[in-house]
Amino acid sequence: MASPTKVQFPSFMLTICGELYAPIEGSPDRKGAAVVVSHPMTGVKEQTSADYAKVLAKAGFYALTFDAGYQGESTGEPRGLEDPHQRVEDCKAAVTYLSTLQGKVDRDRIGVLGICASGGYTSYAAQSDCRIRALATVSAACVGRMTRDGGLHEENSNKEDSQAIAGALKAAGNWRVDEMLAPVHQQAPKMFSVDPSEIPADADSFFKDAAAYYGSERGHHVRSDQRVPLMSYDLMVSYDSFNLQHLISPRALLMIAGSNAQTFHYSRTAVAAAREPKELFTVEGKNHFDLYDDLDKSGPKLVDFYGKYL
Repeated sequence: MASPTKVQFPSFMLTICGELYAPIEGSPDRKGAAVVVSHPMTGVKEQTSADYAKVLAKAGFYALTFDAGYQGESTGEPRGLEDPHQRVEDCKAAVTYLSTLQGKVDRDRIGVLGICASGGYTSYAAQSDCRIRALATVSAACVGRMTRDGGLHEENSNKEDSQAIAGALKAAGNWRVDEMLAPVHQQAPKMFSVDPSEIPADADSFFKDAAAYYGSERGHHVRSDQRVPLMSYDLMVSYDSFNLQHLISPRALLMIAGSNAQTFHYSRTAVAAAREPKELFTVEGKNHFDLYDDLDKSGPKLVDFYGKYL
């Protein structure tokens, strides 16, 4: 496969860096259909986004990966900031960029794929952007609910934890003051370690799985350092990905999740809240991170989905 083309486009006041994958020679004629692929929280475009983009390009689609604002090769300070509304705007800006590629992309055949937290961000984007003609997610999660609930497991779901919220807001506020006083930007703390040897035996299973992916050769990337400025949490606490999921209809929704994923409940409840056409596709025996680079089931399913709806 030919190397992707480096591209840039604006999003709010930032410059977003992306890579455009063209349909490979001999692939089916998709009549200019294209898919935006948005990466997980703490990830970059060269990881799972690239894996999915390559599958889509082999199937005849244009595929655009990109680094979120403040992250990867895109601009913005402080580095690593996780701003849900910026992330949503980045998705919409990527759709705008694809829409300008006259002679290549048909602006009426643009879909979006969101992975992990981006499954939430792209849902929020699709709810209010009718240019997104079909939405699919893989291992979707909502960073707002995660923050308010003090965790992402189903037993915490929709049970606001006042102590978790207070702790997150206090840490964010202190970070903002320290950032103002500091002569240089503070180094953000790591959200989790990627060294399995540093993970306690009693650690949350999600973070054990995260370390197994990001700490491996298959998941490691130098620009993916898992550092998230604490001010991100007061940006996330009042955000919700799926409250208006019904607004995606009549455009199609596909949500893919592993049966063993700690985040499976997000996809299940988000599909339940949506209207037709919608589908929850479960990959048996897989956890949240398995689907980042095991595309045996999710890859063909996405090709079929975008082939039908784009």
